[in-house]
Amino acid sequence: MTAEGPTPTPRTLADPSATAAASFVTDAIDRDALVTCFGRCAIEYEGRAASKLASGDRHVMLKPDGTALVHTDEGQKPVNWQPPGCEHGCRVDDGSLVIESVRTSPDERLTVSFSNVALVATFDPADDKSIELVGTEADLKRRILADPELLEAGFTPLATERNTPAGSVDIYGEDDEGRTVVVELKRRRVGPNAVGQLNRYVEALERELHVDAEVRGILVAPSVTERATALLAEEGFEFVPLTPREDD
Repeated sequence: MTAEGPTPTPRTLADPSATAAASFVTDAIDRDALVTCFGRCAIEYEGRAASKLASGDRHVMLKPDGTALVHTDEGQKPVNWQPPGCEHGCRVDDGSLVIESVRTSPDERLTVSFSNVALVATFDPADDKSIELVGTEADLKRRILADPELLEAGFTPLATERNTPAGSVDIYGEDDEGRTVVVELKRRRVGPNAVGQLNRYVEALERELHVDAEVRGILVAPSVTERATALLAEEGFEFVPLTPREDD
């Protein structure tokens, strides 16, 4: 790795602050890694029933397929869990690390609030479907700006890093029918969080532009997970498989 290249992501954090842990876990979720976290936490579940567990030392595992497991130091079964297909997320709330696992059919939400995190670790399971990472998102952007038809025939880039209330759009442009196109670039295999990010940009521009404006969303990455593919179809977005650099 050269000094100009991307900084390697650490795989473990011991006794992190809530903010550091949240950033670490969010990055892991974004790259579809397996997350494991141990610390003192309280649990809330809302769904077919409702339950709460008072603060205690527990081990939480988030799997790339959407599964969430909460274990104590006894027994083989988790004390709380969510099935595959859930959406994981985390945030900092009043100084605590909050991890959530949510699904919509049926509506269920598992919320784990860590008052103290002893250790958080992430693992990247081998996946034959993944594509080896080469280059950066800047390389990917340069490829598209140099040859817009890599995205689609008739695409015209109008701006990069176009500001919206939801953040900066990687590439902002128009298709051959004059419709606004939002392009979100990712340099590696991504999951549902990337689709959620694209959706926030599209919704922000829909509010900003006139009421009849049609805004298309396109996600560009080497590959996406099955859950991301399903969410793209649900939101009406498109996916273009593209690596940051041309093959040698």
